[in-house]
Amino acid sequence: MTKSTGTSLPFLSGRVGAVIVAAGSSRRMGADKMFADLEGAPLLARTVSVFQSSQAIDEIVLVMGAANLGRAKALVGESGWGKVVSVCVGGDLRQESVAHGLAELGTCDWVVIQDGARPMVTDDLIRRGLQAAAETGAAVAAVPSRDTIKMVDESCLVKCTLARSQLWAVQTPQVFRASLIRPAYADIDEEVTDDAMLIERQGYPVKVYFGSYDNIKVTAPEDLELVRLLWRRGRESACG
Repeated sequence: MTKSTGTSLPFLSGRVGAVIVAAGSSRRMGADKMFADLEGAPLLARTVSVFQSSQAIDEIVLVMGAANLGRAKALVGESGWGKVVSVCVGGDLRQESVAHGLAELGTCDWVVIQDGARPMVTDDLIRRGLQAAAETGAAVAAVPSRDTIKMVDESCLVKCTLARSQLWAVQTPQVFRASLIRPAYADIDEEVTDDAMLIERQGYPVKVYFGSYDNIKVTAPEDLELVRLLWRRGRESACG
């Protein structure tokens, strides 16, 4: 089937909007991570540019903290990101920021929600997320846990050891049919740690698709250093 914009995705029809959430306070970083330098460009620019260049994406909403709103708008203009239809202010919680972003999206059939602090996202991850979501209406990128995970009580005493074969670390992109995720956020009444939790609690199936171990979220200074190394490695590989 062919999308209304002329992009050919044989497994999907309809318009695709992206909400890129970049409204965090960067407390653990000790500095503004969204505008940290990543090989000559702000970290945020590395994330947004992937969505801008992806033929799977029709429009983008960028959600920022109030202090960074003007800076982000200037970056959009300087970068020529024509798919960005809105740069809006987020909330105190991530879920509030996502809700603000969804409100700014135009008429879209599918929504891709992305952490602005995951600059190693790729077009392939976006496309595979859309393909997985086409099966169930909801899909999340994730990777199998490489570590043994133990559940502990309030005193940090081990209660049980979880079966590692069934544990996946969830990432973004998270992809949803708009008719599922919009009402889910309209009815939210408790704090959630990711978008898919809202869909799960309503009883809808969520498909997990393989993400990337390189697709890390920058939350601490050491994460930024690792991303810089991964970025350089990727550039060197591309250059042969």
